[in-house]
Amino acid sequence: MSGIKIQLSGLEPLIVRENSNFVNVGERTNVTGSKKFLRLIKEEKFEEALQVARDQVDGGAQIIDINMDEGMLDGVASMVKYLRLIASEPDISKVPIMIDSSKWEIIEAGLKNVQGKAIVNSISLKEGEELFIEHAKKIKRYGAATVVMAFDENGQADNYQRRIEIVQRSYDILVNQVKFNPRDIIFDVNIFPVATGMDEHRRNAIDFFEATKWIKENLPHALVSGGVSNVSFSFRGNNAVREAMHTSFLYHAIQHGMDMGIVNPEMIEIYDDIPKDLLEHVEDVLLDRRDDATERLIDFAEGLKGITKEKKKDDAWRELPLEKRIEIALVKGITEYIDEDTAEALAKIESPLKVIEGPLMDGMNVVGDLFGSGKMFLPQVVKSARVMKKSVAYLTPYLEEEKLRNKTEKEPSKVLMATVKGDVHDIGKNIVSVVLSCNGFEIIDLGVMVSAEKILEEALKQKVDVIGLSGLITPSLDEMVHVAKEMKRLNLSIPLMIGGATTSKAHTAVKIAPEYSNAIHVLDASRSVTVCTKLVGTQQKELIEDTQIDYTKIREGYLNRAVAKDYLSIEDARKNKLKIDFEVNKPFQPKQLGVFTHQAKVSDLRDFIDWTPFFKTWDLHGKFPAILEDEIVGENAKELYVDALAMLNKIDNENLAHPKAVFGLFKANTINDDTIELFDKNDEKVDEFYTIRQQAKKSKDAPNISIADFIAPKESNIQDYMGAFAVTTGQEIEDVANQYEKDLDDYNSIMVKAIADRLAEAYAEFLHKLVRKDYWGYANDETLSNDELIAEKYKGIRPAPGYPACPDHLEKQTIFKILDVENNAKINLTSSLAMYPVSSVSGYYFGNPAAKYFGVGKIKMDQVEDFAKRKNISIELAERWLGPNLA
Repeated sequence: MSGIKIQLSGLEPLIVRENSNFVNVGERTNVTGSKKFLRLIKEEKFEEALQVARDQVDGGAQIIDINMDEGMLDGVASMVKYLRLIASEPDISKVPIMIDSSKWEIIEAGLKNVQGKAIVNSISLKEGEELFIEHAKKIKRYGAATVVMAFDENGQADNYQRRIEIVQRSYDILVNQVKFNPRDIIFDVNIFPVATGMDEHRRNAIDFFEATKWIKENLPHALVSGGVSNVSFSFRGNNAVREAMHTSFLYHAIQHGMDMGIVNPEMIEIYDDIPKDLLEHVEDVLLDRRDDATERLIDFAEGLKGITKEKKKDDAWRELPLEKRIEIALVKGITEYIDEDTAEALAKIESPLKVIEGPLMDGMNVVGDLFGSGKMFLPQVVKSARVMKKSVAYLTPYLEEEKLRNKTEKEPSKVLMATVKGDVHDIGKNIVSVVLSCNGFEIIDLGVMVSAEKILEEALKQKVDVIGLSGLITPSLDEMVHVAKEMKRLNLSIPLMIGGATTSKAHTAVKIAPEYSNAIHVLDASRSVTVCTKLVGTQQKELIEDTQIDYTKIREGYLNRAVAKDYLSIEDARKNKLKIDFEVNKPFQPKQLGVFTHQAKVSDLRDFIDWTPFFKTWDLHGKFPAILEDEIVGENAKELYVDALAMLNKIDNENLAHPKAVFGLFKANTINDDTIELFDKNDEKVDEFYTIRQQAKKSKDAPNISIADFIAPKESNIQDYMGAFAVTTGQEIEDVANQYEKDLDDYNSIMVKAIADRLAEAYAEFLHKLVRKDYWGYANDETLSNDELIAEKYKGIRPAPGYPACPDHLEKQTIFKILDVENNAKINLTSSLAMYPVSSVSGYYFGNPAAKYFGVGKIKMDQVEDFAKRKNISIELAERWLGPNLA
């Protein structure tokens, strides 16, 4: 438990450590705080209300607060229904839930229906010790943590002394009588409004800060939380002031030890970006620095209404001392003057190594601190790295000379990074490399498609301190296991970091850690610095031991899970297949059958781009275009979007990308339930697609679906049709990205790759529309906006091998064969069935109006054996590709 504050979980664990940042509790799934959410719940639009929770998680909430306390609602029924719906949505239920209610019956109903380890919000002494103890014991039995309000029989604590008296009494009862884990106690010591005009409210913020500090010093392991928006209640309607108040309040509260809080991210900004005059007026109130602070802030606030923020170029920083200029250039990502400043630094310091170790690393330390504290975001860090690399490039000839004269003292810690054999995706790996290099690590990047032998050979040769493996496609998971086995066989002890889209903490714990105990999963770039710093320092042993304990629990839970009773045999699953009435849903005969090639211009694709995943690539979470107005990441998102459009214009205007595609439309029918036969226009057999069927037991009337169910069975004598496609943004755009890398411009290299990915997805959308309206023609009257296309409002689907509805990557080989993709679209498959060029997409076309997206989920071994038999491959090979889906 060393260094751990609290452990919570949804489907995924949330472990808050001593060095963790502030934990953000999303507040929008609260009927008392969100009019939209209240309306959706009242109208029983629970499916739409799920999107509110999803937006919270996408927006960065690490916990979501759910409250159903409203006079016209059945709070118990609403809480139960909503929590059960959330349980079926992994992208929501992965985070812990805070069950928020003033009514115990709602809280207990929530505890009976929530997954993982939740937080109760809240209990208190207001109805006496007996009921307080009773509720605490039940919470303990349900395995939850709890928020404890600073409230007793005499009312709410409204000053410092009352706060500490109540929390001390509550703590003593919980820890000594109930035997409640102190790490599961979260005190809410009441955030009250300031600037109300009443003298007794002047110390409201200070009393909270001081009570928080007292708790951290006197009540071991207890945490502190609070509802931040309360502090600015007096300034409703003036968002500029409210945002500044929330941001400043949080800044000081966190300094005093506040661990988590219910916060609306849209009402927070970057502390350092608050205008100095506004910050002064706000903090005069919060910190009670002047008798007339409230009046001054009210007067000042009047002048802020309706004012928008403007950006002006300010070169005044060029008059500052050299070291400060270098720091600002790094923090702001300004390359314009860095050669000039580097030359001046070299002339002044006379040692290129000392220039790097001195002003450059000092500046990058500031970048690292700002990034770690949430005051900078990933795109800014990558721009900082560009400045750093440009400066180091200037110094490189001088460094070589200096190395010849004398050996350097201590080498920086080395991290070897590689995308594993068979995988070609490297955006995530490159971002992690940049972030680590910005924090003083030397990166040895072996690129993509790197074999285990090459990785370990270079690791030993270079004497690296850490190895980082990356992968995007499912087969990469097996390759990572192979690397781990080889490391164990060679008796290595180098820490092994695992990362990438398909990787997970669970997979690392269950599959990789047993083969190599020094393996650790890293969720994203923002966590890599903390993990790497510990792995090369004195905390390595503690981190690895804590990780091993954590992974052992995950592994035992996985291995001991009961699964047999929850799954059907493949025979029974087929009996419960989706039954479509193909007389009602009559297949539409395509206008043209055959294989067709297509070439697009970037200008054709621009309007089909879904920008939301682009921002996620840069660790900026939120839906486009709303993310551009987000109060936390909005400014950064706008800058990134401007840069992205500029790069898109460059790609378009200079013809830097040559998108290509191939697609085919065929006659089709299913045979043997799960196999789709394809024929050409002359009724010559083309090939077969083998599909996977859901095997989990379903509720009444729910079928076990396979994508084969969307095609009419052969015995129905109804001719059906399906298609397949492959699109790519082209090799040429990858060459552009590689040139940026050679020019030490990681920012634009990552930018080009991220845009190339978006263009490939846009091409898939564009081509699908073309097929629906023209070549197949079943939707020739379709008129959908891009937002509607992104929301998949069209008829028909285009699932892809390797994705939830068809998890078998092997079917890519069939698509590539029948479409001759290598010749027609210049796309190749690697040994692990990744597509190259990287920015490529392939898949199927189904036109039946009953076709829908779904997830196969977990399957049994009997289907794997049947699949191997149908495809005439070994069971071992089938298990390799379907292994992640095995129950």
